[in-house]
Amino acid sequence: MKRRKLVYAPSAENDLIELHNQVTRLSSFDVATGYIDRIEAFCANFDLAAQRGAARDDLMPGLRIVGFERRITIAFTVDDETVTFLRFFYGGQDWDSAFD
Repeated sequence: MKRRKLVYAPSAENDLIELHNQVTRLSSFDVATGYIDRIEAFCANFDLAAQRGAARDDLMPGLRIVGFERRITIAFTVDDETVTFLRFFYGGQDWDSAFD
């Protein structure tokens, strides 16, 4: 099996920062850090098993969507060499319109 490089788009990095800030406000810094760590550990496994989730070519060519712990929607693309995480949507955020 071929390993792919994992890349976080600037928008995805911003989403994780905002999510950390939101969870910190609602709970604590330690809880937020643990949550982000779990998300990043989940994403680290995409290097070998990237063809997961649902294909959403109707929103953007090559777009794939997968859920994490029933609260996060992860939007990403996959090619032969790279998995690019585009966005992380929390809770009820309207992720469909983000790709219109």
